Amino acid sequence: MTGTKGTTARARTTGFHVTGAALAVLFLLPMLWTLYSSVSGSRASDDGVGLGTGNYERLADYGSGLGTYLLNTVVVSLVAVAVTVVTTTLGGYALARLTFPGHNLLFLVTLAILMVPYTTILVPLYILLGWIGLQNSLVGLGLVLAVFQLPFGLFMMRSSFEALPRELEEAALIDGCTIGGALWRVLLRGVLPGVVTVGLFAFLAAWNEFVAPLIFLTDGSKFTLPVALFNLQSGSLGSVDFEALQAGVVTSAIPCVVVFLMLQRHYVRGFTSGALKG
Repeated sequence: MTGTKGTTARARTTGFHVTGAALAVLFLLPMLWTLYSSVSGSRASDDGVGLGTGNYERLADYGSGLGTYLLNTVVVSLVAVAVTVVTTTLGGYALARLTFPGHNLLFLVTLAILMVPYTTILVPLYILLGWIGLQNSLVGLGLVLAVFQLPFGLFMMRSSFEALPRELEEAALIDGCTIGGALWRVLLRGVLPGVVTVGLFAFLAAWNEFVAPLIFLTDGSKFTLPVALFNLQSGSLGSVDFEALQAGVVTSAIPCVVVFLMLQRHYVRGFTSGALKG
């Protein structure tokens, strides 16, 4: 009987490993194909044969320059991440720890925003940004993208704060901390995985967003990388330079992969922080 159980366990483990390897190949194959396409093609090298960096060179010289588009995307992403993290951290703490009339209703109304397709409010937001002087602005675009992340961020941070024992906050208050001091010195360390998760989601969403920058940005020198790649055309009749486009896809994906690999430990802990309380 013991031998049968051992054989079953080994078979189950082998099945998990084989399935995991197959899924890894399935997800990595398109990325590897894109990477290969970015350094191959008839215009990748000087002699038109083999691999080269010609696709990346054409990408770097396109439009206002690859550096400009990358810098614009970084600015928009940083604004979105900063506003999202600060707002959802304070809002999550208030919804989890403070009791005031209508706080549950406020939370439900915020979550209800998820049911509204965000494309339906882009035009009103465009008009609103014009009223406050942030139309065709990277900062204004970052604020709009932060608004789209608020429902998920509030849900995540509320769950993270609720998972912390209230005794931690009470001990800090007894020791003389204010509410803000207890949040900054004690509670913030406990919800760090949730903060990282919210920030990572905000960064990935802002970095890869296409529709909002296409609508809110009218100056070509302020385009973010996804919009610039969409407009990447050369030759006659608007033919697309697919090899340079593949190089742009790789360039756009590298920061996302690096940030995710750096923060994946906190990311996993952030999703499980609200599973158990106390």
